[in-house]
Amino acid sequence: MRAQAILAVLSAAVGAQAASQDATPVTGNPPGVVYKATLPDTPFFSQAALQGNIKGSISARSAPDGNGVKFTVHFKNFPKEGGPFLYHLHVNPVVDGNCTKTLGHLDPFNRGEKPPCDASAPASCQVGDLSGKYGKISADPFSAEYIDPFASLKEGDAAFFGNRSLVIHYANTTRLTCANFVKVEAPAPSGCSGQPPASSSPTGTGGTTPSQSAVPFLASAMANAASLPLMAAAVAVALFAV
Repeated sequence: MRAQAILAVLSAAVGAQAASQDATPVTGNPPGVVYKATLPDTPFFSQAALQGNIKGSISARSAPDGNGVKFTVHFKNFPKEGGPFLYHLHVNPVVDGNCTKTLGHLDPFNRGEKPPCDASAPASCQVGDLSGKYGKISADPFSAEYIDPFASLKEGDAAFFGNRSLVIHYANTTRLTCANFVKVEAPAPSGCSGQPPASSSPTGTGGTTPSQSAVPFLASAMANAASLPLMAAAVAVALFAV
């Protein structure tokens, strides 16, 4: 019985380690790439106490050194009640104006929403929890600018959000409005490539969301594999002690 209990504890520890880990900083974001999400004219939440909708946009470009993403945020015309407001990157694009279809926050490391994000340890937060890491919306108008080390503009990365969406919530997490990210700038082609400049085009609207990259899970698996000999030794000692 003692051996079975020890094995159960070890199994639970390995499972927890594999399920969640801190976000990994992103390097090598492509220079000259800019994505932008602009809010629509009407809110998703029809009972919002405001004229029209929240106005504004959030733009994202590669940080100057390619490490992380620089976000520039400008919003105004918030409801007079229901704040401070939250905003996040969500895993799916908006379809037919329905913010519910964006599903949950961008969370490639399986962190989950609880406990709440600790802004003093942003690597431990969900990649998409921008207001958790950099501050809730408590002013009208609201502006902010910051570099998030964990977001990606590299297509195919688990933390890539160029084909995903932004959602603004009331403090109680009700979804107020949302918008898809659109590529608005792309790198100029090299002089000898002969290729025309890349055009600005929406990404992901109505389409499928790329599968999550296996990189975070491979890293976790490697960490688990490295500790297996120690675990096996501990189990052997426990078994002989029975």
